[in-house]
Amino acid sequence: MVAGHLREQNGIYQMILCYKDTNNKRCSKSISTGLPVKGNKKKAEALLAQTRKEFIPPIWNKDTHVHVFLVEWIQYAPLEAAEFSQYKHHINRWIVPYFKEHINSIGELSVQELEQYFSSLRKADNPQIAGTQHLISTSHHILLMAFSHAVSSGWIEKNPLVSINPETGKGEILFADFILKWLAVIKYKVQITTYAGYRSNVEKRIEPYFREKGYTLNELSDNPEFIQDYYTYELEERHVKPNTVIRRHANIHKCLDYAVQLKLLKDNPADRVQRPEENTYEAQYYTNEEMVQLFKAAHGDPLEICIFLAAFYGMRRSEAVGVKWSRIDMVNKTITVNHVVTDIYIDGHCERVIKDKTKSKSSTRKLPLVPPFEAVLKYVYQKQHYQQYVCGDAYCKEYLDYINKTETGELIKPGYVTDHFQLLLKKNGLRRIRFHDLRHSCASLLYSYGVDLKAIQHWLGHSTISTTANIYTHFDYDQKINTANAMIQSLPASVFPGIGVN
Repeated sequence: MVAGHLREQNGIYQMILCYKDTNNKRCSKSISTGLPVKGNKKKAEALLAQTRKEFIPPIWNKDTHVHVFLVEWIQYAPLEAAEFSQYKHHINRWIVPYFKEHINSIGELSVQELEQYFSSLRKADNPQIAGTQHLISTSHHILLMAFSHAVSSGWIEKNPLVSINPETGKGEILFADFILKWLAVIKYKVQITTYAGYRSNVEKRIEPYFREKGYTLNELSDNPEFIQDYYTYELEERHVKPNTVIRRHANIHKCLDYAVQLKLLKDNPADRVQRPEENTYEAQYYTNEEMVQLFKAAHGDPLEICIFLAAFYGMRRSEAVGVKWSRIDMVNKTITVNHVVTDIYIDGHCERVIKDKTKSKSSTRKLPLVPPFEAVLKYVYQKQHYQQYVCGDAYCKEYLDYINKTETGELIKPGYVTDHFQLLLKKNGLRRIRFHDLRHSCASLLYSYGVDLKAIQHWLGHSTISTTANIYTHFDYDQKINTANAMIQSLPASVFPGIGVN
């Protein structure tokens, strides 16, 4: 406790606190009580006694070594006699020796360094210790108080002890930090296109939200409603679709599964939240008449081949752009779908992914080469050879085997397909649909001409027939109408009350 006395100045009691700095030089600090001299002596004395007890002199800074700070700080800490004796002994016995050996200044002390310190306590072999956990919790409490003073003095912005579990001495990991680490781990365990989707979800939406909240892994474990709050925020504040939240739930769930695997958590708190109900997706599709109009509009357009591959063969955009001449068998009249081209965005840069692997095993398929399309391909093949001749060395040689190229041999970009398709529809007054909806239109036309769902599944390359049935729900309703009409035809009119009554 510092020394101190009262002084009268301009009719107000002033408290004069006296102490010595690190160079043993006498210093003083004057603090006004705000109390008039007349009739307030006892109040002023009581305030002085309290201030002397609580005042910690400003004799250190962020460059002061931790062990020096602790030895001197305890002399001024607002503690009762019994606590002071206990804590002073603990500092000298269990804290100072470590930090003398591992020299750290107040400003340099990190959570990682503190974890190493607490780890050294767990390894200590001393029969006089009542319990390692008690040793850790006592050290944590003392350091927390000391570094709270460092924060209030402005030497450091955040108390590192706040991020340490007082029972284990281990750092409390922020979920925002951990999900970024998880993202780095799974980068080489999933396809790059999958990783790009994960990364977009995590870095743009999930991590910023939980970074602002400051939740740790243990806090999510104890309070799974924090995860539920995030889903509610996305649905009600940002008005995203349930399916989008479901995908983000999958990211969070996989991340927390990894935390369980590392034994950072006992169980996955994402198992204890309610994800939203999946919103039903109704595919958009063109009628037969609209398809005819589209084919006419696309004639001679740079997307003519892509549109035919999507609308007639039901190919995905990545499959249509990835079709190669070497996959066209003019002898056996087949087209093999087993190569894809996709653009992904990472760190703001577009990266092209080219691979001989489709979305799933069933997506790799062989389709018949129909005569009209064969004739178009032969024309395109000759045209590209002429363009190569005209351009000479300026013609791009990297994509010679690809069908969908520009006049100079560059591969048509997947993004261009999406954007130019919309311009083509608008220019020709056609109903706006997505390029992917041509795939749906293909399925719809097949079904309308009596092709069953199993055959459509194989044509489109769906992994299961349930995928086909779930996407094209209108097929099911159309079938119900046909069933109802069949029932009407099979029953006599007399079973329907009112029919035939004038």
